Amino acid sequence: METRIVDRVWRGGETPGKYSYRISEVKLPVGREMTDLPAKISKQLSLKASDIMTWQVARESIDARDKSNIFMVYTVDFTTRVQVSPRIAKKHKCNVHRQIEKLAPIPGSENLIGRPVIVGFGPCGIFAALELARNGYRPIVIERGKGMSERVKDVEAFKNDGVLNEESNILFGEGGAGTFSDGKLTSGIKDPNIKFVMETFADAGAGEEIIYKHKPHIGTDVLRAVIVRLREQIIAHGGEVRFGSKLSDISISNGELRSVTVTSSDGSKEVIETNAMILATGHSARDTYELIKDSKLAMEQKPLSIGVRMEHPQELIDRAQYGAEDRLPPAEYKVSYKASNGRGVYSFCMCPGGEVVTCSTHSGEVCVNGMSNRRRDSGTANSGILCDVRVRDFESDDVLAGIRFQQKYERLAFENGGGNYNPPTCTMGEFLSGKADKVIASLPDFAYEAIREAVPNFAKKIHGYDSPDAVIKAVETRSSAPLRVIRDRETGESTTISGIYPAGEGCGYAGGITSAACDGIKQADKLIERFMEPLMCTADELFNQIKQLSTNITEENYHAYNMQGYDILIKIKELRVAQEQAYNILFRYHNNLADSLNKQWIADMLDYICGWCAPEKYIWGNRGK
Repeated sequence: METRIVDRVWRGGETPGKYSYRISEVKLPVGREMTDLPAKISKQLSLKASDIMTWQVARESIDARDKSNIFMVYTVDFTTRVQVSPRIAKKHKCNVHRQIEKLAPIPGSENLIGRPVIVGFGPCGIFAALELARNGYRPIVIERGKGMSERVKDVEAFKNDGVLNEESNILFGEGGAGTFSDGKLTSGIKDPNIKFVMETFADAGAGEEIIYKHKPHIGTDVLRAVIVRLREQIIAHGGEVRFGSKLSDISISNGELRSVTVTSSDGSKEVIETNAMILATGHSARDTYELIKDSKLAMEQKPLSIGVRMEHPQELIDRAQYGAEDRLPPAEYKVSYKASNGRGVYSFCMCPGGEVVTCSTHSGEVCVNGMSNRRRDSGTANSGILCDVRVRDFESDDVLAGIRFQQKYERLAFENGGGNYNPPTCTMGEFLSGKADKVIASLPDFAYEAIREAVPNFAKKIHGYDSPDAVIKAVETRSSAPLRVIRDRETGESTTISGIYPAGEGCGYAGGITSAACDGIKQADKLIERFMEPLMCTADELFNQIKQLSTNITEENYHAYNMQGYDILIKIKELRVAQEQAYNILFRYHNNLADSLNKQWIADMLDYICGWCAPEKYIWGNRGK
């Protein structure tokens, strides 16, 4: 329904009242607007409508247990001018509510060598960089993949022509694996940073509804633009994001990080001196795992999962979940089953109205995942149906044995799919009858047996789930990291190398966009609590900030970036850089640019230096007189 997409009124009032409350399980019939909530709450609590001063929806979910009587269920934060009767409040699950705000970390006392480095620009790396940048630590982010626009081109080339770029694909590049997914923000964790993460996404264009939805999602089409805006915020706060840059070496002395070596896409290498690095690599950077193993970071094997993607008509899932009600968003489902062989089978990353995509990162290997856009309007539902894999299923006790397990079945899937990155595919009827040779051969026997046994059980909960025409694609292997990089619970650092902060999904501490983002913030705060804020930027670093800003200029951000560039030039002048020197540095850069919006923007910066067209903004003149 259209209200899923357009802005909805989910809060009201201007002047808060004296008393703050949270009430849960407030129900409204499907189709009623949230603006009806204050009247419903005041009636339940025996208040006058005018007693409620402000209100805001904290959670919206669907109660579809009775298909003939479906309700929207709300948790609402509100303030009042009068106190609610304790007896009535208890009866209606209404409690005094105090908003918990995110606290700024307190900087430590140790010296930071150079600038902190973040490896990876997925959700964990993005939010770690935001946290460091906003606190004045000016991080350098290195990301092996490409920026968004170039990455999208590489993904399209793979999808349409089968041309795989092993450094820029559905899993590698700006935004990480989550960029080409459902943009699902659900999480099973309880973390004080979740609210901050949701609000940050919303402020960057993800839509306010993600703040209150029980199962929020952004959609891959919207998420791409959101990620770019978050990158712009990092740069605006003094951070730096380098695409096509891969961690290739780590220098350690006496158990402490001393520097990292970065290899660019053109093969050139740079040594960055630093004693602080957040390792936010995703779960598929296998060569990075090899590197950190060789660098003696403590790691351990971790269980994972393997399975398939199952596709059904979205209409079938809607009917099973909602009955005849057709005013609700595309339905989701969550199922699990304990098979007779002891294996757990469960749904993973269910994508309503989406599509199944091949997300290979290495030649000769096939793995699949689900993806959907904001509207979830493809007409097809898909979900990973996975079976648990134990470490005893691995072929050795090597810490990287989980990777070898994944590779074995991804290579089988590549061969069984015809060797052209098409996943092995069958119907549900073929799968259940044991006639899906290519799909079955792409799975361990225990996984096929458990999943085949689980499907009829799922069909008892979701009528039609075992429909013989449903489509199955193999193989799904990348639901989580195949290992864990061990870190100290108190300091957040590697237990073997000081200054390295393992973080996020790739290091085994998160599962999904939201939990990865929260872990990135957590690890950034751990770094801040150890180290002092870096010294003021040098003039060279400030000029580089201007140059990096110029590479991201669009019609939409032109004015905002103009003001940021102006502020940076003021800082350059305050470092006593001569006008002629500042002009010559940027003039040479200007002359090397092709005619473009970027060049026009640099010309504006030159004007601020010389005061040709805007004397009121002449930075090197007698400003203030």
